[in-house]
Amino acid sequence: MTLSYALVTPARNESENLPRLAESVLAQTLPPAAWVIVDDHSDDGSFAWTEGLAAEQAFVHAEAWEGPNTGALSEGRREARDLHAFRAGIDALPAPADIVIKVDADTAFEPDYFERLLAKFAEQPDLGIAGGGCYEREDGDWVLRSTAASHPRGASRAYRWELVEDIRALEPRMGWDGLDEVKAELRGYRTRQFPEIAFRHYRPEGGRERHRLRARAVTGRASWFMGYRPSFLVLRALHRTRKDPAAIAMIWGYFSEAAKRTPRCADREVVAAVRQRQALQTLLREGFPERT
Repeated sequence: MTLSYALVTPARNESENLPRLAESVLAQTLPPAAWVIVDDHSDDGSFAWTEGLAAEQAFVHAEAWEGPNTGALSEGRREARDLHAFRAGIDALPAPADIVIKVDADTAFEPDYFERLLAKFAEQPDLGIAGGGCYEREDGDWVLRSTAASHPRGASRAYRWELVEDIRALEPRMGWDGLDEVKAELRGYRTRQFPEIAFRHYRPEGGRERHRLRARAVTGRASWFMGYRPSFLVLRALHRTRKDPAAIAMIWGYFSEAAKRTPRCADREVVAAVRQRQALQTLLREGFPERT
């Protein structure tokens, strides 16, 4: 059985990236039932370009997010503006689809990417969230970004329709694309990354942050919101400094939020599940992941 799917792309000042993404989508061996591009107050002509594409392609829909136009472009990640736009795109879909895929504007795919990804969902009824292996440029070469096998990268993230309401209920805070995995697992679904189904990501995680230390500090703050154990956060930061010395800033970001008593995720069941993942016995059994 072939599953149906729809794409949602949050876009803010993506005039350079959207044409490349559109080329990838139009070349797919299994085309989407719908593709909603949600513009987040762009001022570089992105929305006009999207409206032009929608006029040419019946399955493409151009939507303008009507939320507040606040914060610098570099603040979008920590404000979870992509979640706001993703939810707006889901609401704008002309009909439900078996699988809804968040696709960032700065990505590109092989022609059979979505066909192969949907085959995984068809083969595995308990697969709830999935994505392909994320390749980013490093010294001129495309390199697979290491991450936990259970963690699909946010740039290309596919959801069963049954989980859409969980996405709507998530708080718009950085870290939402980790808590959604936990909520899926609590409902009996698995989450998975498939490295053999590759996609290219042209802007690395945190690429719009002005400084790498700042980007890592933001990750630490997100970890506080998600309910991370402090011991796990410190170990994770030190583990990542082997490849990225700036990762030490995760510790500062986490404990600065703790000092301010910043509110954490209000869903106690989800936070308990996050902390169980990080328990010592779990780490000894499964090993230390790159991303949890």
